Amino acid sequence: MRHNRGCVEAGHSSPRGEEMKVRRYYRLPTTHSQSPIILQSFTSSSIPLLCIKINEMKFSACLAIVCVCLFSFKANAQKPAFWNDIQNFKKQDSIKPPPQHAVLFVGSSSFTKWTDVQTYFPTHTIINRGFGGSSLPDVIRYADDIIFPYNPKQVVIYCGENDFVGSDTVSAQTVVNRVKQLVGMIRSKWHNENVVFISIKPSPSRKKYWPKMIEANAQIKQFLATQKNTSFVDVFPLMLVNDNQAIPEIFLSDSLHMNAKGYAIWQKVIEPVLK
Repeated sequence: MRHNRGCVEAGHSSPRGEEMKVRRYYRLPTTHSQSPIILQSFTSSSIPLLCIKINEMKFSACLAIVCVCLFSFKANAQKPAFWNDIQNFKKQDSIKPPPQHAVLFVGSSSFTKWTDVQTYFPTHTIINRGFGGSSLPDVIRYADDIIFPYNPKQVVIYCGENDFVGSDTVSAQTVVNRVKQLVGMIRSKWHNENVVFISIKPSPSRKKYWPKMIEANAQIKQFLATQKNTSFVDVFPLMLVNDNQAIPEIFLSDSLHMNAKGYAIWQKVIEPVLK
């Protein structure tokens, strides 16, 4: 068989036993400063052969880049939601380990944005592990990372508001079941752990979900009433004016997150139940 530079030949046996050569050409993309690279593939009836004479160093470099890109894409695609937030918490803990037996705040952005929560409760040691945008399934998923390692004496939860926004199919009962699952997980780890649930708040930007939220709040309150060592803190009515509209002055411009005035309302009703 004859080998041409930059190509491969294919040999096949003819009915008369003679070898027939079939060439298949492949053009590889190159830069403008390079001549096109033409490849030919071949097969043999006895042993497959491959003879590609190109710049092996350039080919290897391109292959390595492709592999790195594919690996990076796959790694990122496999990361669950809020993975980076959880890793940031772990990094913080490695730099400055938080104390054990503190009061743990866990949930969504209403806790995330309460960055000065410790100043509201100076007589308590607070660990804040709220991560913005999270729903109850996210807190459940990361319980081993953001709840159990701290061995808290009390777990304060604010979550469930985003659950309704994430899907129109989520009902009040769905959120209640998720709360039951989360409380059940905590109680399976610590049988007598004190658990506080802050009611879903009346965010003006999410008023269309208020009926579901009110129903969920009522059912969660009923459920916690059957559980020992739990508290339900109902902030919903405290954030309304007489005509059942949310107090605009306690919210930021997004009509979703609270300002200091909103957190002051929360502080007054949360303080009495803290351990």
